[in-house]
Amino acid sequence: MQKEHVYKKDILEVIITEKQIQKRIKELGREITEAYDESDDIVMLCILRGAVLFMSDLSRQINLPVVFDFMDVSSYEGTSSSGMVRIIKDLEENIEGRDVLIIEDIMDTGLTLKHVIDLLKTREPASIKIATLLDKPERRVEKEVSADFNGFEVPDKFVVGYGLDYQEKYRNLPYIGVLKKELYI
Repeated sequence: MQKEHVYKKDILEVIITEKQIQKRIKELGREITEAYDESDDIVMLCILRGAVLFMSDLSRQINLPVVFDFMDVSSYEGTSSSGMVRIIKDLEENIEGRDVLIIEDIMDTGLTLKHVIDLLKTREPASIKIATLLDKPERRVEKEVSADFNGFEVPDKFVVGYGLDYQEKYRNLPYIGVLKKELYI
């Protein structure tokens, strides 16, 4: 018998199960495979750290040649976006003339992603598309930022798990859950 996850006691409710996540990732992999040609030069750009698990699982469902790269971008202080975007680690691949598929864990206000997209556009990629595991459209400030490939729409609740964290904890939960409010207030 498997032991209960150490963070289970901190979760108010599970809103997306591990099984639902894996099923949707397979579907997203098919959608992405169909959206590109085999000859496309695709750079899967993972936004660290939250999107690592999603990119790892998603990449195995995409039947195309891809190259991985990573950016570490920060705009959060505690539980909300500060509005100030810092590039902690920039990508290493030259993306000029290449198709970039940004892999994001959650689209919230859109401020960070807008900043990243504007930066990437200066490097003249052939295209920029976004695949996100979660989308919180209620919180969107940057209305023109939207996902080309969206896993799940979630309510405006503080969610953790499957890569999403609070103070670097909860990333290794296999599902998406709502964190108990008393833990982050």
